[in-house]
Amino acid sequence: MVYLDCSGITFGSQLDEKHLFEWAREISCVVGWEQDTLVIRSRRISESNLRDLLALFWRYDIPMGQLAQFKNSANEAWFNAPKMYWHKKVFGSQSNLSFNRDWLKPAR
Repeated sequence: MVYLDCSGITFGSQLDEKHLFEWAREISCVVGWEQDTLVIRSRRISESNLRDLLALFWRYDIPMGQLAQFKNSANEAWFNAPKMYWHKKVFGSQSNLSFNRDWLKPAR
């Protein structure tokens, strides 16, 4: 199971809140809710499910970085594409830079 934190959402109305919970339950990889936590069956989800989660998290301004764990070799080309509207919120602005351990070494 994968647990996604959805706490701290500001809803426009009670109906808006109701729609979040209903919409999430319509995504086939969603097992359900545990209070403010969305429970996903597995890290292996379909492209359609991932796109629905991206839209849901974008719409309700839920922290999107936690969706990065769904990246895999099958979806990396489109999911991690810098031109996508979600890229910065999911992967941050530094995602395409390789980490250089030499930066951690003291200067001589």
